[in-house]
Amino acid sequence: MSPEEYVEQVLALVERIPPGRVMSYGAIADYLADRSGRSSARLVGSIMARYGGPVPWHRVVNNAGRVVPGHELEAMARLIGEATPMRNGRVDMKKAAWSPDPTG
Repeated sequence: MSPEEYVEQVLALVERIPPGRVMSYGAIADYLADRSGRSSARLVGSIMARYGGPVPWHRVVNNAGRVVPGHELEAMARLIGEATPMRNGRVDMKKAAWSPDPTG
């Protein structure tokens, strides 16, 4: 898979995350690893920073449920507006983490 195709796959997966649910950077990388040969949460973060504007970027968080740095207020407002489960000012990953159908 080319780098451009990987970017497209990351963005397509983020578009599938339903309102009120989230995925971590690492979960996205792991999900795409078999198809792409890549498994880097940092690479997913770089892709989201560079190309993530048109997709629901606020639904991608770190593995501790913290939102993207620099856009915390907007991300939290969007997540709260979608009734995303929260705990102690972060996304409650036990309740909000989403995993796509492995066959999709």
